Amino acid sequence: MAVLAELAFSASDLAQVRFAVSPMWEVAPSFRLLTSGTTHPVHRPWADQVRPRMVAAGLDRGWLRELIPPTGGYIPDFLNPAPAGPAPTAAAEWDTIRASPADRVRRDLDHLARHQNGLGPRLRSLHADPQTCLAKVTDELATYWELALAPYWARVQTILNADVLHRARLAAEHGAGHLLNDLHTSLSWDDNALRISGRKQPLTRATAGTGLLLIPSAFTGPGLRTRTTPPDPPQLAYPARGVGALWQARPVKRADALSAVLGRSRTLLLTELEIPASTTQLAHRTGLSPAGVSQYLTALRSAGLVSAHRAGRSVLYARTTAAETLLQAASA
Repeated sequence: MAVLAELAFSASDLAQVRFAVSPMWEVAPSFRLLTSGTTHPVHRPWADQVRPRMVAAGLDRGWLRELIPPTGGYIPDFLNPAPAGPAPTAAAEWDTIRASPADRVRRDLDHLARHQNGLGPRLRSLHADPQTCLAKVTDELATYWELALAPYWARVQTILNADVLHRARLAAEHGAGHLLNDLHTSLSWDDNALRISGRKQPLTRATAGTGLLLIPSAFTGPGLRTRTTPPDPPQLAYPARGVGALWQARPVKRADALSAVLGRSRTLLLTELEIPASTTQLAHRTGLSPAGVSQYLTALRSAGLVSAHRAGRSVLYARTTAAETLLQAASA
């Protein structure tokens, strides 16, 4: 049965409202999308590329598969630690997860067990020895990140940062109440309180903690996700603006102008990296020799325009945020 939750705000709570872009808040919904067996119309291009790599790495039958149920429902809160700053790195969030107190891990696992009628063998061992097993969980998180999200993070992060800038402008021009009222159709702001419709559990300031942490998400879907584990501030992940265009091809209209600066071959490789690819794939698609592609990629990586990510036995190259900005400027 759905309830109307109400989160009251004091002046202190309102002063502690902030945004963060969190890698871990993308991990669970993206993993769930890959293992659910359904095809998401927006994320299909990404899923079609990533799912075979995930299965080949055995991630569909490991720790994450037991921690993140594919059909929805509760995800252990320790997997989504409160970001310490506006844009923590994935590695920093893994460090926080590894340092999770044992009693919190066991409490979250007990909650998960109630939702899915027990725990699998890995999670029973995690319950028995959180300190040792959390290291294995974060090792698997690192593998998933490299395979599924890191090669695409520059593009995802651009969408998330743009959303934060848009929301910050709304708050500056119209106030925090207007910002909160505009976040999602299930949210409404009135009389110093944020009301959330359609929740399964009630939510009060007494149980949620102080302030509010707002997290735009590319993979969270049309709904909202919340985390309330005092003394952390309550976290609210909402769908970011512009996600519908996340995977659309964005051809460079004036590649010749960029070629005059970077050279034809380097520019060609950057434009081909609309989709992350290996050296062999890039050589096949561009007609350049594998040795030439490797040389150019090394130069682009040294310039901060390309990043490398291990995917099994191969390495995928991806455009960085700096490269995305450069290509956008060349097409303006």
